[in-house]
Amino acid sequence: MAASALSLPFAGPDDDDHLTPRDFERIARLIGDKVGIKLPPAKRIMVEGRLRKRVRSLGLVDFADYTAHLFERDGLDEELVHLINAVTTNKTDFFREPEHFEVMVNKLVPALLAERRGERKPLLKIWSAASSTGAEAYTIAMVMNDLEAQRRDLSYAILGTDIDTNVLEQAARAVFPAEMADAVPADQSARYIMQPRKPGLRAEVRIAPELRKRVQFAHLNLMDKSYPFDRDVDLIFLRNVLIYFEKSDQEAVINRLVGHLRPRGYLLLGHSESMIGTSITMRQVAPAVFQKV
Repeated sequence: MAASALSLPFAGPDDDDHLTPRDFERIARLIGDKVGIKLPPAKRIMVEGRLRKRVRSLGLVDFADYTAHLFERDGLDEELVHLINAVTTNKTDFFREPEHFEVMVNKLVPALLAERRGERKPLLKIWSAASSTGAEAYTIAMVMNDLEAQRRDLSYAILGTDIDTNVLEQAARAVFPAEMADAVPADQSARYIMQPRKPGLRAEVRIAPELRKRVQFAHLNLMDKSYPFDRDVDLIFLRNVLIYFEKSDQEAVINRLVGHLRPRGYLLLGHSESMIGTSITMRQVAPAVFQKV
């Protein structure tokens, strides 16, 4: 019996195993330095819950062994992307904070097109800068596709970026749990949400190909000193992200993003966020919507 028990793979840390305050602080400091996300002590249980799978997958004994793997045994380079994926919060929904999409259609896009009235069919570039699994980017695509069909005097392209490589893969597949699509208005759901031909074990839907071809996804760490993207973007969505950053990092990220906006382009933040405390000169045109001047 003893030999048989020893031959079983180690199960990893159980619920009684915990990160020591020192080890949690080291991980929290690393995440703060690399991606700007704040992990206060109150987040320790959450972090432990998300890292247990990583400890098991690496065949390590417990959290102490995992921390040693990161910081003493040169495992950080290979493990960092998995660590970031594990601790990143990826809350997202279709048509979240719907007022922003209304103001985009009724105010922002008309103003942008008026600035470019000399162009035959201007391309509007829209960036979802923390796109998670893609619900925000595909919501924008639904709204813009309807608007393009109505006006016929514009075109659009959408970029979605995120730090988490796992959610970017999901976003590119454009497959979502069916219940997520409940937030999509019925008329847009009928046009843009594909139902499965054969119901499976999991109820899933997919975004229509006409939208998928208009949205691209790329990996981006907002803490990078520069971003390898266009500098004539019309609209940037950065919603419900800054609340996880330190104040100084918030300002640095906004400064970098504003540098990618065309003159009189727009930055949209989450309703729980604000531009207060930043040194950036922008004009507020709607709740949590700011125009580059």
